[in-house]
Amino acid sequence: VQLVESGGGSVQAGGSLRLSCAFHGVSDTKYSMAWVRQAPGKERECVALVDSGDTTRYAASVTGRFTVSKDITKNVLYLEMNSLKPEDTAMYFCSLVYGARGITVAAFVARATAFGHWGQGTQVTVS
Repeated sequence: VQLVESGGGSVQAGGSLRLSCAFHGVSDTKYSMAWVRQAPGKERECVALVDSGDTTRYAASVTGRFTVSKDITKNVLYLEMNSLKPEDTAMYFCSLVYGARGITVAAFVARATAFGHWGQGTQVTVS
């Protein structure tokens, strides 16, 4: 599985960005994908996911501001980020695990660390 993120950058507080993750080589039709961020000195945090049943879930810190979506015709996962805050500054990673229907944002990082696939990340800086 290959995951390639793009769309990061620097933006002022209150601004917007859209991240994209192109994915290839997925060998099963049932998979869950997520956006996971990591700020310097902090642990990885799953902020949004689409599970294998196409249910979306969000971390409380981004609910109402971020929207995750998936275009299976293009094999791209998106993260629309609005009303950005300085605390959203982080490296944002795209991740995929097979199955995992019903997985929560709290459980995703551990599952993906053990069994998942990761992109290289894209930096988001909010000032």
